[in-house]
Amino acid sequence: MHLLIIDDNEELLYALRQLLRDAHYHVDIATTLSEGENFINQKKYDLILLDWILPDGNGPELLIRLRYQNILTPVLLFSSKKEIEDKVEALDGGADDYLEKPFSNIELLARIRALLRRESTQKQTHLKLGKLSVDFSSRSVQIDNTPVKLSAKEFELLEFLLLNANTVLTRYQISEHLSRDFDQIATSNIVDAHIKNLRKKLDADDLIQTVRGVGYMIAK
Repeated sequence: MHLLIIDDNEELLYALRQLLRDAHYHVDIATTLSEGENFINQKKYDLILLDWILPDGNGPELLIRLRYQNILTPVLLFSSKKEIEDKVEALDGGADDYLEKPFSNIELLARIRALLRRESTQKQTHLKLGKLSVDFSSRSVQIDNTPVKLSAKEFELLEFLLLNANTVLTRYQISEHLSRDFDQIATSNIVDAHIKNLRKKLDADDLIQTVRGVGYMIAK
């Protein structure tokens, strides 16, 4: 996944770049709207992190131009503005999400995953892999045309693995994705239990591969 950060706070900018690189994202950085716009015109990004106030204008101005040009890349707008009217303005102007400064790294990563997951699901609503068939919009799963009932967590796990097919996901990444408690990330034992239950329900032990000492993956 390729992300672009546009912010003029150099300390925050480099901290975010390191955080996102550690999370295995490819990251470009820009300190002005014009520099960011040049990046966008040269490369396709999966997500743009955009600050509200920049030296040569404000983030919503760029956002309006992007949407007018039919550039629909998801945009997470962040700002120290606290008024609800500002948030409404940002969302009405085409932002996909709004995050108020200061924010925690865990919340930022969660917002990023949610936006990327939503974008991937919108682009691909149905997936078939061997005898497995998944409809992301209705959250339904079939094996050989036979419906399989999954819990909400089991479906989220299957969806996460499928949308990251051919990528090894660590137990920590999976537990962080499944957990709604940002202060207490689920233990790896919980991840292993979910994997075991999912394999049993899908009756396809070879679908979800174990990468010993690391985590799990689905190979296409």
